[in-house]
Amino acid sequence: MRHRWMKGLVAGVLAWACAMPSAWAAEAPAAVPAIASGADAAATRQLHALFDARWEALMRTYPEWGTFVGDHRYGDRLYDASPAAIAAEFEAARQALVQARGIPRLGLSARDQASLDIFVHGLEEQLRTEPFVGYRSMSLGALGGFQSGFAELLRAVPATTRAQVEQALARMAAYPRRVDQELVKLREGLALRWVPPREVLERVLKQIDGQLAPAVDQSPFFDPFTRLGKDIPAAEQEALKARGRQAVAEQVLPALRRLRAFVADEYLPAAPPSGALGTYPGGAEVYAHEVRANTTTELSPAQIHAIGLRELARLRGEMEAVIKEVKFEGDFPAFVRYLNTDPKFFHTGPEALLAGYRDIAKRIDPELPKLFAELPRAPYGVRAMPAYLGSDRAEFYDGPALDGSEPGWFNANALAWKTRPIWGMETLVAHETVPGHHLQIARAVELGELPRFRRGGGFTVYNEGWALYAETLGPDLGLYKDPYSRFGHLQWQAFRAARLVVDTGLHAMGWSRQRAIDFMVERTGEKPDLVASEVDRYVSWPGQALAYMIGQLKIVELRDRAKARLGERFDIRKFHQIVLDQGSVPLPVLERAVDEWLAVAGKA
Repeated sequence: MRHRWMKGLVAGVLAWACAMPSAWAAEAPAAVPAIASGADAAATRQLHALFDARWEALMRTYPEWGTFVGDHRYGDRLYDASPAAIAAEFEAARQALVQARGIPRLGLSARDQASLDIFVHGLEEQLRTEPFVGYRSMSLGALGGFQSGFAELLRAVPATTRAQVEQALARMAAYPRRVDQELVKLREGLALRWVPPREVLERVLKQIDGQLAPAVDQSPFFDPFTRLGKDIPAAEQEALKARGRQAVAEQVLPALRRLRAFVADEYLPAAPPSGALGTYPGGAEVYAHEVRANTTTELSPAQIHAIGLRELARLRGEMEAVIKEVKFEGDFPAFVRYLNTDPKFFHTGPEALLAGYRDIAKRIDPELPKLFAELPRAPYGVRAMPAYLGSDRAEFYDGPALDGSEPGWFNANALAWKTRPIWGMETLVAHETVPGHHLQIARAVELGELPRFRRGGGFTVYNEGWALYAETLGPDLGLYKDPYSRFGHLQWQAFRAARLVVDTGLHAMGWSRQRAIDFMVERTGEKPDLVASEVDRYVSWPGQALAYMIGQLKIVELRDRAKARLGERFDIRKFHQIVLDQGSVPLPVLERAVDEWLAVAGKA
């Protein structure tokens, strides 16, 4: 999953929109709510009218988000990041919250009560960020951010018709003003001493340079003009391409160079030695918010830190067992060096790597009915991510469009084929495609009974928790038969456990960047360069990395509870359907849904 840059775009818009939104087809009308037996009809209509009005407002306010969720009505616009517009966003959230709280909750069906709770939760989380002016200004991150957001947007815009291309051109014309708005915000943060550390900003500069370097025709900003629809006459296509080249050269690149100059000349010289939130003014309060928002729990940093250490100890024991199983003569570091250096563990080139991922996906697909009663209709594919993202960028997933115009995509880092071992590929495919992100997100957009905001947004702790849990289903799907592949699965699980320790260590316990890197390398066996990239990610995206294992552990806890309650009547397919058919929800909402299911199933 991606969209670190959405933090800079939306600045905490809604908790259910901070994760990569699952795609929503704008062409599909809002579902007319069915009035459940015993529910208050007026309250139900009032609730769904509020949901629809808020969704429409969000599509207008955040047109980039609209593009990613399949709503192209405002595809000629960019987000307005002016101080007046940002103030208006918070005021609109306050008004929506007052309206939501005025709806009689007890008159609603159980499903609508859950929707109302989620809606209120998101608005409250957004409003809590209002005082965090300095933190909200830090839109440039190690994993991605404002510096790469426009290129990502242009990769997502449709270019089938002339009207769609005109929208893209209008956005390119608007980009210089958008950059200038962002520079105002960044300078405001600079004055408040909210600046990312040097290591993060050096990665930002590399990402910018990667976008500036190619010739215009190979530029990531020219992407829409390489996908022009076949129905556009050839002469018009050439004219549109010429306008695209001009827009890239005269509008986009000069604006991006201004951003680069600011980062290099003003921002980087002011970079602090540490990016730990505890070192910023009011940073401890910000981190407490980010922990709560990203985990949807009341767990403290100290509690999460302890959970990470516990899980690391368990997983290290299982990895050591694999080393014994293959009769390797050497210690853990030696085994990891062997796995990362022997040519037999690597593909021979980028195309072979992509083919390897696709082959794994084809093996998983026919096994899914063993574990899932219903599967999504939307297809998915495997493609190489753009080269400008660099060889150290982690793989990510893009959701499908419900109208069938776009499948889901697993974006693989083909540039990094020399550092992507075969033994780590099965668990990665399970995470990013099926039964992970694609199965969950594609299923969510098909849940027509839910309001659009529940199908078109998500909570990181649920989305990433599910994907990490999905990796553990591999043995039931024919994966990890090879002990080296099983080691790769355990290593990636350990990596997510280490995140609990490192993220809290950095931001709440005074850990240095180097201590975090050394800890992760020793406990997981991952390569230092990858770990350094990941640590810089945690620095620039506090709390997000906590979501993975906290979410997974809750799903495992709920599954174990169901097994204990139902005994021989437990059906993994029914359990998975209950978990998936809530859409992406906070963990307390998920737990309540499972408990309600068990209360009924336990009596049957």
